[in-house]
Amino acid sequence: MAGIILVAFNLRPSLTAVGPLVGSIREEFMISNGTAGVLTTLPLVAFAILSAVAPRLSLRIGNGRSILLGLVVLTTGIVFRSVEWITALFAGTALIGIGVAICNVLLPAIVKQHFPAKVGLLTGLYSISMSAFAALGSGVSYPLADSLAAGWQGSLRIWAVLALIGLIVWLPQARLKRKPERIPKIDIKNSPLFRSKIAWQVTLFMGLQSFMFYCLITWLPEILQSRGMAPSEAGWMLSWLQLVGLPITFLTPVLAGRMKNQQGIVWGIGSVYIIGLFILLFSEDFITLVLAVALMGIAQGGAISLALTLISLRAPSAVQASNLSGMAQSFGYFLAAVGPVSIGFLFDEVQSWTIAILIFLLVVLGMILSGNGAGRNRCVPKDK
Repeated sequence: MAGIILVAFNLRPSLTAVGPLVGSIREEFMISNGTAGVLTTLPLVAFAILSAVAPRLSLRIGNGRSILLGLVVLTTGIVFRSVEWITALFAGTALIGIGVAICNVLLPAIVKQHFPAKVGLLTGLYSISMSAFAALGSGVSYPLADSLAAGWQGSLRIWAVLALIGLIVWLPQARLKRKPERIPKIDIKNSPLFRSKIAWQVTLFMGLQSFMFYCLITWLPEILQSRGMAPSEAGWMLSWLQLVGLPITFLTPVLAGRMKNQQGIVWGIGSVYIIGLFILLFSEDFITLVLAVALMGIAQGGAISLALTLISLRAPSAVQASNLSGMAQSFGYFLAAVGPVSIGFLFDEVQSWTIAILIFLLVVLGMILSGNGAGRNRCVPKDK
């Protein structure tokens, strides 16, 4: 359990810490805003590609060693990214995406394998651990850069210490020798998983909530400023978005694990999201905007932890949990990578955030419909 939680600590802060420092990085290397934006999208593309590969990696060396390898790659990437060399900056960012992707995909399988009766509780613990350190990464990166002599490089490099701690704590799990379970190779043409309606519903729910999270992380401060909020206040709202969702991030998997189906939770999350987006669409009052961000944060916190829980609940075994996790996160992060870029291009064309918020409402409706299917008390078919 300690290993799972420490791995979860490392899944987001090396990513969320970049946003507040993009300006400093851009000035250091004299790159454009578009090039600087690659620092956000590159890990998401790595997530999408590696999420399909990670289950195959676990076939050869096991889940425990795969997680260890992911932490090694993550630590290496954090150090590389902090070097004053633009090639190292982007190479390190790609390595971070690869390392996080491996751990992202295999944690639900490990939970399913070692804690089959406590899937909700363990998913809640690692979800809240992941979200808490995501918020911490956003909040402390700029103050650290301002106070450390090494500047933004030192601020980003400090997360290598947390990754190294996770690596050391996880080391005993990598040394355990278990007879590997035979996992057939997934083939899109022949695998029952890729022909399963409920597998695609889980995948779509994961993808749409990822789309919303990364769009909000990228553009929420700009949207709030267009509604009259000061830049400093809008920046703090990004941390507020992540912090306010922490309790529901923990409670949702615990509740979901005790229920026969999770459809009611899906509708509750979707309703809260829609209310928050409608307030954001029409309000310019500071207090109501804070309320809107709180509602969206609560809904998003529930959505990510429910998505991870559904992967475990809809899989009949750790084998299928690994495969379904790879499928859901691969397609999901492709959607997430497209989201912030497409919304940015849309704003450049229309110079208004209204259409973007209307698109967010449609995405949440898609979340509700796919989640309603994924929340049924059914399992994906086993590969033969």
